[in-house]
Amino acid sequence: MSAPTDVPPLVARALDLSRREGFITSTRTETGRLLAALAAMRVGTLAELGTGCGVGSAWISSGMPEGARVVSAELDPRLAGKVQRIFDDVPQVEVTAGDWSTLEQYAPFSLLFVDVRDVKRTVDAVADLMEPGGVAVLDDFTPCHTWPPMYEGRVDTLREQWLTDERFTAVEVMVAPDASVVLATRR
Repeated sequence: MSAPTDVPPLVARALDLSRREGFITSTRTETGRLLAALAAMRVGTLAELGTGCGVGSAWISSGMPEGARVVSAELDPRLAGKVQRIFDDVPQVEVTAGDWSTLEQYAPFSLLFVDVRDVKRTVDAVADLMEPGGVAVLDDFTPCHTWPPMYEGRVDTLREQWLTDERFTAVEVMVAPDASVVLATRR
């Protein structure tokens, strides 16, 4: 079985790599389409922290306008190399081997997809990477319709932190009945 055909070619290639690698936590299509739409409105440097098999970066690059570029960091050097090969024909995409902090040299970002759980917990680190008006996207939330936000019977302090940080204007957006993302724009 190959990747779905209803997605951009780079996304299909990344999904195929994800399948071959047994990587089951790739960016959902609903989130990917949102990333592509957001990327289409951004200029400058767009980034993903936590490349995985490159699905998020493929969605971002499928929407980015001419003149923009994408940088992404993957902790596993072997996997980073495989993902970079997906983008061999796209010089505007660079995948580096290393933790998320290897991308600090490329900041500030106009769009940042935060796909590393530890970094999601650190609003301070992300805020320092964003340009004014830049948008951070955090995925893998379960929709919540209460305040404070709850998850598994407890206050979801991670989501609460992002939605109330004074450096950002943020909103939770449902991308599917069982999935939401937080969009946070740097003030």
